[in-house]
Amino acid sequence: MFTENQIKELNDVFRDATPTDIIKKAFQLSNKAVVTTNFRPYEAAILHAVNTVEPKTSVIWCDTGYNTPQTYKHAEHVIKDLNLNVFLYVPKQTSSHRDVVMGIPSVNAPEHALFTEQVKLEPFARAMEEHKPKIWFTNLRQGQTAFRNSIGIFSLSKDGVLKVSPFYFWSDKKLDTYLEENNLPNEFKYFDPTKALENRECGLHA
Repeated sequence: MFTENQIKELNDVFRDATPTDIIKKAFQLSNKAVVTTNFRPYEAAILHAVNTVEPKTSVIWCDTGYNTPQTYKHAEHVIKDLNLNVFLYVPKQTSSHRDVVMGIPSVNAPEHALFTEQVKLEPFARAMEEHKPKIWFTNLRQGQTAFRNSIGIFSLSKDGVLKVSPFYFWSDKKLDTYLEENNLPNEFKYFDPTKALENRECGLHA
């Protein structure tokens, strides 16, 4: 759908654009869009920004089943306040069942790849197959991981979907101001069972 030259041109043109202008441009390219979230810290910003431009945009939430109580409460708050159009995807096996047969393997354990596939990759693939988006809004930011440092505001997923990260160059401090100005909550007690470190990719993006 998009060539490397087109992606480069988009990144050059929108390098200093506002998140709103970036989101509007993405919807001009295609209205078949989704925004993905796990309700980790600062996710309210991308959900608010996309929903402000195009209310009722499909929000894909892949819940691993291992979120903290604080994350679930935060998610309920944001979903209600922003009136989000959420599509929930969960693993085919419950976390209680998996805890008995596998637990949460360390990243170096041979079972870790299967664990990640079950709790994150398979539900995400199922979601994308059902929605078949052309545009995928994310809250990826420069400085999060080595891979994310290389992609820019616009990038292509492994399946050729245009990923759009409107807050790509924003710092935590700048996002704090955005949340405050828009009366949006944040929550830092978040747990991703597939990542031992914050700078480690989980497989969805890299």
